[in-house]
Amino acid sequence: MKKFKFTKERFALCIILAISAILNFANLTIEGYGNGYYAAGVKSMLMNFKNFFFVSFDPAGFVSIDKPPLGFWIQTISAKIFGFSGWSILFPEALAGVISVGILYYIVKRSFGEIAGLISALCLAITPVFVATSRNNTIDNLLIVTLLFACLFLSKAAEKGKLKYLIISLVLVGLGFNIKMLQAYMIAPALYITYLISSAVPVKQRIKHLIISTLILGVISLSWAVAVDLVPSQNRPFVGSSTNNTVTELIFGHNGLERLSSTNGGMGGGPSGKVGNPQSKEFRSNFGKNQANSQSGNSNAPSGMTPPQNSGNSAQGQQGGPGGETTQGNSKNQGGGPGGGGPGGSNGLSGSFGGQTTAGVTRLFSKNVLSDQIVWFLPLAIFGLATSVIVEKLKFPFDNKKKLGLTLWTLWLVPEFIYFSYTKGLFHPYYLTMLAPPIAALCGIGLTSMWKLYKEGSIKSWIMPAAFIAEGLVHLLMLSYFTTTISTTIKCIIIAAIILCFASAALLIIYRIVKKGNLDQGNSGRLAKIFTALALIGILVTPAIGSAAAITHSLSSLPAAGLELLSNSKSGNSMMMGGQNSSKNSKLIKFLENHTSNEKYALVVSSSASAEDIIIESGKSVMALGGFSGSDKILSLDQFKQMVKKGEVRYVLTGGMGGRDSQDIMNWIQKNGKAVSTTEWKDTTSSQAQKSVNSNNNNKKENSSKENSSFQHQGMDGMNNETLYDLKGTVK
Repeated sequence: MKKFKFTKERFALCIILAISAILNFANLTIEGYGNGYYAAGVKSMLMNFKNFFFVSFDPAGFVSIDKPPLGFWIQTISAKIFGFSGWSILFPEALAGVISVGILYYIVKRSFGEIAGLISALCLAITPVFVATSRNNTIDNLLIVTLLFACLFLSKAAEKGKLKYLIISLVLVGLGFNIKMLQAYMIAPALYITYLISSAVPVKQRIKHLIISTLILGVISLSWAVAVDLVPSQNRPFVGSSTNNTVTELIFGHNGLERLSSTNGGMGGGPSGKVGNPQSKEFRSNFGKNQANSQSGNSNAPSGMTPPQNSGNSAQGQQGGPGGETTQGNSKNQGGGPGGGGPGGSNGLSGSFGGQTTAGVTRLFSKNVLSDQIVWFLPLAIFGLATSVIVEKLKFPFDNKKKLGLTLWTLWLVPEFIYFSYTKGLFHPYYLTMLAPPIAALCGIGLTSMWKLYKEGSIKSWIMPAAFIAEGLVHLLMLSYFTTTISTTIKCIIIAAIILCFASAALLIIYRIVKKGNLDQGNSGRLAKIFTALALIGILVTPAIGSAAAITHSLSSLPAAGLELLSNSKSGNSMMMGGQNSSKNSKLIKFLENHTSNEKYALVVSSSASAEDIIIESGKSVMALGGFSGSDKILSLDQFKQMVKKGEVRYVLTGGMGGRDSQDIMNWIQKNGKAVSTTEWKDTTSSQAQKSVNSNNNNKKENSSKENSSFQHQGMDGMNNETLYDLKGTVK
């Protein structure tokens, strides 16, 4: 057994892991329950095994969450161990972020050495979008850690030609599929091509291995979906966001084609800022939670969560978050930034989410909601990739770790960069966390390759200073987007870091001109190492600031960090997250406790937006009649009447978001039900606060277009004019 030695490299790794842990875990409780839609699902899943297996959104098992189960199973197990709380739900994602940093170090180190591994790990640890998703329950970083382990075993399979390692790799991808469905397959080109071009075993054997492993991948991926679809629909929850109550359709519909198609993406408009359907998921998820902030008198409610004004202006108008991820009031909203960033916000960032921004190779660098989430290390990764191709002489045969590792990371990065740059489908800024590992890996690999060429001299030695200059220019570009919205102190620190980067690059150029020959001779390269380290520090400062902002600024349930989070946003936890705005629901919950007994559903609402807080706070069975957005056609009017007749349903809360596809039911309720006096169930303090909000919104309407006036009427008035109906005795 080898004796463990605590080397300076291992000490550095411990420091990096500690940084990651601090960024991911520190002050995590300010996030509340994170995404209330998912948190309500976890609360329901804790109640019985049926809810757990089918990922039920509500305690009675009426409709499921519109995602696969594995990520939420992990969250539920955590909540079971530590008790149901926001922290216990967020814990698995935060831990997954730290583990991802460690596993990336190990993968890069085993092929390119410890220095490359350390740089890669550090870059990943402080990438803003990676930190943001590590502090949220949207499960993306659970997928990331799973895929990184898949890459580790794929690397071993490609190096040794071992079928068992390839099977393990693709089994892990299959598990990733059961975390985020088709998103897990985004690294498939990297895995398949890397193994196929390896030369450890003959090509026929490689193809045979891939066929066998692919069959296993298919079985693992579809195991839960097939199991659910085989269960009679009456014995399980309706599959949320599907059109035919099957997981198979959910895979290829809402979680498949809608992510590729601008017509199905549910984005509610394009970069012009036009508003979408007020009943759509993207409107509902952003706007619904803002009402909680408004009703609680939250002065820090982000202006970006208000309804769009003047739809023709890309700097105005707000969309909500789409498809399965709700937006709750806090300092970072999907309008593009905290405190009112994005269209309609003071940041002036275009788009509400990815597909709304202008497609093209410059999309990730443009002034939009994607701006400062992932680009910080992208120039270094691109220069590093080009340099590594030169150094490693990337051509057949692919018979060593470095060639295979470089191929793996390149084929992870390039297809995804193209996808996120050009797709007009539905994707949120936090999906960009998928780019964080390959970018970080290529930074570490590339910088060590650039240093090698720099030491050797010749024209290739200019690549490293050029990379630092490119990095400085990109950081300067990002700063220009936020010059009027971040504090002077932060601005000065960032400017100093950029100057340090430029100055160090200039000194490296001068030093290379003065010093001839190979710098490996004697101590001639010591100053160059210092200049390189200073340039790297200059590159790391700004993304580290953006990531650290997440410690003191609560994120959105569509998480994003970076300079956006620091723009016109107050620190602290004054933001109301899902399940924390108890003042709005406490009186309603008490009313239901006093007036319901044997009903299967204590309350019926139009969509999950009106249900999730009540479920989180009380654990009561609340039926979201139309699923997540209110658009799922789950029950017919006759079926609903039968439930009323059986005594399964008594109280219905009309209004709120969604409900268009269940309008016939709502119309029948309003016609036949008995309205309950608001004094019995509605908090008057919240109502008075809302009146003030309504008055303010009426003033804003004066400058709104007809389209946005309709938007406000259908959206805000629907949210505010909630009525509780008693259906007892309406069906005999």
